[in-house]
Amino acid sequence: MKRAAVFYWLIGIVIAAIAIATAFYFDDAVRDFIAQHQNAMMRNFMRNVSLYGDWPSHLVLGLLLLGIAWRRQSKKWMRIFLSMLMALAIAGVIGRGIQIATGRARPSVRTEEVRNRFSAKYNAFPSGHVAASTAFFGVLVFARRRIGLACLPIPILIGLSRMYLGAHYLSDVICAAVLGIVCAAVVWRFLLRDPRITDH
Repeated sequence: MKRAAVFYWLIGIVIAAIAIATAFYFDDAVRDFIAQHQNAMMRNFMRNVSLYGDWPSHLVLGLLLLGIAWRRQSKKWMRIFLSMLMALAIAGVIGRGIQIATGRARPSVRTEEVRNRFSAKYNAFPSGHVAASTAFFGVLVFARRRIGLACLPIPILIGLSRMYLGAHYLSDVICAAVLGIVCAAVVWRFLLRDPRITDH
């Protein structure tokens, strides 16, 4: 079992490395393509996706679900929802730290805004929206696979919205997704790896 786990981790690392390298390579091409295919209706839709796809909405959803599980006295789901909230918080803290450390500007940042590099409006790498959402729903994928996979379009749509609005490059989104998956996997490994909880 340990060898199998190591093998899967190695495969995951290789896939993540290829995805990240590819994303950096296509950053400018994707940014330019999106900039050339903008329309008011889609921009308004993506603005709403970004607005409601940030971590506060995930926090409220997680707390609501945790409250429902507590009301129904379901210890299994209480652990799952609590773990989702923990992964959300961990990804948020780590992501913000990386943003400050790297200081990468958003595609939409103007020259005069460069001096304010510690502002959340300036930092692009990685996407905080995507890291938080991927970590949140990633735990659900590990714990209840079918339900979690059905929720994956949510962080994917959030990532698309951030690129569409010029808030992030493709690599910001891909690296954030990898960060979210890692945070979810760590939380699952130490809090939820229980045959009674995991649904294959």
